[in-house]
Amino acid sequence: MSDYVKSLMAEVKAKNPAEPEFHQAVEEVVESLDLVLERHPEYRAAKIIERIVEPERVILFRVPWIDDQGEVQVNRGFRIEMNSAIGPYKGGLRFHPSVNLGILKFLAFEQVFKNSLTTLPMGGGKGGSDFDPKGKSDNEVMSSCQSFMTELIRHIGADTDVPAGDIGVGGREIGFLFGQYKRIRNEFTGVLTGKGLNWGGSLIRPEATGYGAVYFASEMLSTRNETLEDKICLVSGSGNVAQYTVEKIIEFGGKVVTLSDSNGYIYDEEGINTEKLEFVKELKNIRRGRIREYADEYKSAVFTPVDANLKYNPLWNHKGCCAFPSATQNEINESDANNLIKNGICVVSEGANMPTTAEGVKVFLDKGILYGPGKAANAGGVAVSGLEMTQNSMRMPWTREEVDARLHHIMKSIHQTCVDNADRFGTPGNYVNGANIGGFLKVADAMLDQGVV
Repeated sequence: MSDYVKSLMAEVKAKNPAEPEFHQAVEEVVESLDLVLERHPEYRAAKIIERIVEPERVILFRVPWIDDQGEVQVNRGFRIEMNSAIGPYKGGLRFHPSVNLGILKFLAFEQVFKNSLTTLPMGGGKGGSDFDPKGKSDNEVMSSCQSFMTELIRHIGADTDVPAGDIGVGGREIGFLFGQYKRIRNEFTGVLTGKGLNWGGSLIRPEATGYGAVYFASEMLSTRNETLEDKICLVSGSGNVAQYTVEKIIEFGGKVVTLSDSNGYIYDEEGINTEKLEFVKELKNIRRGRIREYADEYKSAVFTPVDANLKYNPLWNHKGCCAFPSATQNEINESDANNLIKNGICVVSEGANMPTTAEGVKVFLDKGILYGPGKAANAGGVAVSGLEMTQNSMRMPWTREEVDARLHHIMKSIHQTCVDNADRFGTPGNYVNGANIGGFLKVADAMLDQGVV
């Protein structure tokens, strides 16, 4: 780490105390950019990185709502508008008890580079609330969403900031949010993505993050003349990203043996086939049940509850070839990374945002496996959000095949950008450097063009 990066990180940590996820995200990027700054002193002279790490705008507000017992509840709402150099702010809304300023700043920072990699004209942002939709009735979720949007509406618009869904914000929540936006603004516009198909949504949007992570893994494997055919795959999570990761792996001939949620994970040695996947979709999307019920339904599966005393996650301690972490940030630590390597994993394609700790990433890079960081591997979701924005602007929907083909093309393009920039700056095969540099250059050049703003 150069003296410049050390000094920058010291300043970031001093200005943003108690935000470890944000520190982690910034440090990973700026370490990669050391390679760029040696060749491009104009970026240092214009303080591009110092500006990129500061959000253009941070919005924090209260979210009061009334529960089914008539009690008033109060949550916090956030929107981080990080960078708009290449387009309107774009990024999801997360409803989860863990939501705080530091986590959203890390997600918004990552989103800037992820969106840049897609080649689409989108800046980076993120938002959400510490409201927990789990266990809430539809009326309670609607009350919270309407209160949240009543304030957020002041700050968003089709050409300003276009939120999407994230953890805890699926089709139900997007519907309630959009309805309140339309009611207050009296306009029908593409201000949210992830909408229902009957009212402006895009085909393939629910599948996009999971499909994209598999497309990216397939591209990485192709550099070694391999495919996903007959590969054993470990997948974490059981929500939207995990479900469609499994669906696409099955289509590509792979075999998925794990899924998880916050209570534990299942290991199905026989593999999760299409029938079992449909059970998971009904369980999680409709009944909103727990993944342990999978083991009750299928006797080939074993459920292991979470053990908070363990220093590792046993899900990552099974034999396999490919890993798709699709749950949440920092779910793979150094011990997990070593267990994955020990058990034969040669490909990691991140469906979640920053699911691997810095120590875990170092293990993957040192061992030379095919490691696709989230800002590249899971960019399919925001890519199709961008395609939804395009369709809304055109007032014309595309077919499933057309959207999927565009998604596949974008993921191939992101992979090639990572490969080219890793080679260009002397670290061939390092997708972390390739993604960070490729995402940065487009944003940095736009910022230079637009002056000190």
